[in-house]
Amino acid sequence: MGRVVFIFILAAFMAAAGYDLLPPTAGARAAEPFEGDVVDILTGDGKRHRFRVEIVSTPADRAQGLQGRRQLDPDAGMLFDFGVALPVTMWMKNTYIALDMIFIAPDGRIINIARATTPESLAVIESSGPVMAVLEVPAGTAARLGIKPGDRVEHRIFR
Repeated sequence: MGRVVFIFILAAFMAAAGYDLLPPTAGARAAEPFEGDVVDILTGDGKRHRFRVEIVSTPADRAQGLQGRRQLDPDAGMLFDFGVALPVTMWMKNTYIALDMIFIAPDGRIINIARATTPESLAVIESSGPVMAVLEVPAGTAARLGIKPGDRVEHRIFR
């Protein structure tokens, strides 16, 4: 009985001190993909790049995002649909894959790109203005394909 009480007190102390008592992937939906779709990006030089994406549009699904994932195919990504234009902040908590985050206005225009984000970082990553969505793709994708602000993203959520 004394050992159980000690473990409980130790766990309570660790939680109060800010230690995460669950493994980083606890509760992650890494094995269960979200709704799938495709997104096209039209670059300024007239090229079209297609991505297979998972769509996250509820607060709980957006909070989960790509947490717990260990890989992401070069032509894959996740589209965070916020439903309305607003300033958006993101982070990389429990996300093990470096990402490019593409911030997209309601008309589908890319307004800024956070390139090669740091896995597991708690640093805040901000849109440079109101956005309707964020497309996360593997780090280096934007540079490799020449994607930049002003390019267009085509998907049913954009006007």
